[in-house]
Amino acid sequence: MYKPILATLGYVMSPDKQRTLLVHRNRRHDDVHYGKFNGLGGKMQPGEHINQCLSREIFEEAGIRCGTVVLRGTINWTGFGPNGEDWFGFIYRIDTFSGKPFRQNEEGELVWFPVKELLSLPMWEGDKYFLPLVFDDDPGMFHGFMPYHDDQPLSWDYTRS
Repeated sequence: MYKPILATLGYVMSPDKQRTLLVHRNRRHDDVHYGKFNGLGGKMQPGEHINQCLSREIFEEAGIRCGTVVLRGTINWTGFGPNGEDWFGFIYRIDTFSGKPFRQNEEGELVWFPVKELLSLPMWEGDKYFLPLVFDDDPGMFHGFMPYHDDQPLSWDYTRS
């Protein structure tokens, strides 16, 4: 039975739009994401809609308030979780925010990294497929399917709307 975990993944842009805020997951050695760089976000809770989830997660993880948010797309990640769970993610770009981001959180250090150099970082292999779509100039959203097995993407298929 398909019962995905619903989650957000947000990429906060610097005021000059050249960098994005990432978490370097380096605090907990038992973290399935250990050593990787990720956007910010997490699981949706009962009683909130997806934009509330994004805003809550960004505030919890970075200490900032979202201003202008743009839903860039969705991804169905089957078999992605540590026990083969399915995830359905709403992928956002946060173009404006208020406050000063934390330097770190319980998962790791928060770093501003140039968008043009993102693909050089240690990250989930599948992120390299969709990240260019988050930051491109196409106004349409993407909707993708990326099945995983043994922590590796098996394929990537998407459309634009």
